[in-house]
Amino acid sequence: MTVKERYEKLKELVTERKAEFAELMSFVENETEYLTAPASTRFHLSREGGLLEHSVNVCENMLRLRAALAPEISEESCVITALLHDLGKVGMPGRPMYIPNQPTAKQKQYGYGPSVPYHTNEKLTYLSVPIRGLYLIASRFPLTEEETQAIVYHDGQYVDDNKSVATRECPLLFLLQYADSWSCFVTERK
Repeated sequence: MTVKERYEKLKELVTERKAEFAELMSFVENETEYLTAPASTRFHLSREGGLLEHSVNVCENMLRLRAALAPEISEESCVITALLHDLGKVGMPGRPMYIPNQPTAKQKQYGYGPSVPYHTNEKLTYLSVPIRGLYLIASRFPLTEEETQAIVYHDGQYVDDNKSVATRECPLLFLLQYADSWSCFVTERK
């Protein structure tokens, strides 16, 4: 099954807020770089479509974790937070977050691509990835408090700003955080 097919199947799991979610995803898919953006500038899935592949990986891993550890957590919330946790990496409509680098003259001469595939668009107003994601979501879709916490703090110990949530994490955040790490460091390294 292709990444796109896996993605479409996951979106079908959102049923309680189906209309609102469909409207949000139409915006995300048609007005941002969500389907084509890389997942990072040079680390995991730093290639076209990497963000979508990463989001699908996180979602599938999160649903596995939910089934094993916390079936009482809403499947819908897992899908929503997993698919949208890195939405801020799209940048803004018409202004992508990640811009392809060009090879140097020497790299071109020897047939190599750039050593770092992408760079961050410095023309965007700085917002952290989770905050930019919430900015894009907020006026279009009603997130629960738990979904908001999961998206904002999903990077866990990797971000200094996240110390304020320590010992206050909701279970949804733990599932997303672990699914994200598992996806980056295990699934995507295979």
